Amino acid sequence: MNAKQHTTTGKTNGRLWGLSSQDWANIQEQTCRPVYLAAFEKLSLNETSCYLDVGCGSGMAAALAYQQGAKVHGVDASQALIEIAEQRSPNGSFHVSDIEKLPFEDSRFSCITGFNSFQYAGDPIAALSEAKRVAKPGAAVLIMTWGEPEGMQAASLMAALKPLLPAPPKGAPGPFALSNKTMLREFALESGLKPIEIFDVESPWQYADLDTALRGLASSGVAAKAVENTSHQALDLAHRQALAPFKNHDGSYHIGATFRCLYASA
Repeated sequence: MNAKQHTTTGKTNGRLWGLSSQDWANIQEQTCRPVYLAAFEKLSLNETSCYLDVGCGSGMAAALAYQQGAKVHGVDASQALIEIAEQRSPNGSFHVSDIEKLPFEDSRFSCITGFNSFQYAGDPIAALSEAKRVAKPGAAVLIMTWGEPEGMQAASLMAALKPLLPAPPKGAPGPFALSNKTMLREFALESGLKPIEIFDVESPWQYADLDTALRGLASSGVAAKAVENTSHQALDLAHRQALAPFKNHDGSYHIGATFRCLYASA
């Protein structure tokens, strides 16, 4: 990948994901908490762990890792999200960086995670290969992606955005490109990692009311791109219609979601 493409990817993602950083941190990021906890149980973090979260967002995973004693580091394309991560883990080290060129020396980290990050890079193989470069030999590397879309309730909310987004480049991978177990293993192998285990985690999206749901769903970079291509009114309408089947009697919402994790060794 040339340098120009590398720079454009980081700037674009950073701007889009930073537009609603507080709503992402306070609402939408919470939907992945069960996955973070399951991942860290598998990785057995402790005070000897030197941990890096690639695409750390607003730092919830890093904060949970810090609570388990790990020395935490994170990179993300969004300055706004990095600032929140720094507030959550004052003793951590966070950097604004494109994930395809990490600002660390070789063989530094004993544990690396990428929660829904590697597959969204301009060059996913380059991004995961960079993670391997900065991992110590034999270090644990965990990749989280979406679970199988068939039958997943959250997939209908993601599909609702498709008509609002600009046409993707020809051949561009979709959000579920790595959901297939074979594809996920091949992705790890091509980056030089040794796959050990694939496991799924149920992590439902729950919102107290419609306003909270709309704010949370609108806080992603993908939603921001949809707004720029259409309007905020169009985004809210699409989300309202997609949310309707999941409304509870008390006005809250519960949407089933599954995430798939690959645990590998560097």
